[in-house]
Amino acid sequence: MFTGLVEEVGDCLWLRQTASSIQLTIVAKKILPGLHTGDSVALNGCCLTVASHRKDQVVFDLLEETLARTNLGKLRPGSPVNLERALPADGRLGGHFVQGHVDCTAQVLAIGERGDDLKIEVSLPHEMSHYVVWKGSIALNGVSLTVAELSHQSLAVWIIPHTRKKTNLGRLIAGDTVNLEFDILAKYAERILDAGRKPTVR
Repeated sequence: MFTGLVEEVGDCLWLRQTASSIQLTIVAKKILPGLHTGDSVALNGCCLTVASHRKDQVVFDLLEETLARTNLGKLRPGSPVNLERALPADGRLGGHFVQGHVDCTAQVLAIGERGDDLKIEVSLPHEMSHYVVWKGSIALNGVSLTVAELSHQSLAVWIIPHTRKKTNLGRLIAGDTVNLEFDILAKYAERILDAGRKPTVR
């Protein structure tokens, strides 16, 4: 479980096919102290397991499913990556409950500025739109944000200067792909409401 509060923006060193897996190596510094093999880390909001680490490099094994459903397959050497370690049991929940299970990717439609604040508008897949509410929570590249504007085809968020500086959202341009994770509470509500209309899966 994560909170959507990015701890560090790391850099992609490489994404490559090895003899046994597809590996992603990230250069990071802040999250490394106390990090162990097997720990969970959210990369652009996608929960991955640390396969190995040394010095300032952290290695993750990726599934084909992960590459298909997230923007991690689009990373290139030097690409900035949002990093967040899993929430400790005694940690503070500063954002919202983020599972690290990316629901879909979306395209950045427009970037706008108002003073130092930044507006990011992204496409919203029709089949996912019922999970989003105005002023509700959403994770964009793993960052916990509030939905500021909502239509049938898109949603928009505003980010403050701190978020712009401390995450990779401030580097987005129109046409980029971002990871979206919708609020888990909406998914449970949908499941409960559907319980009386669909057979129970066991």
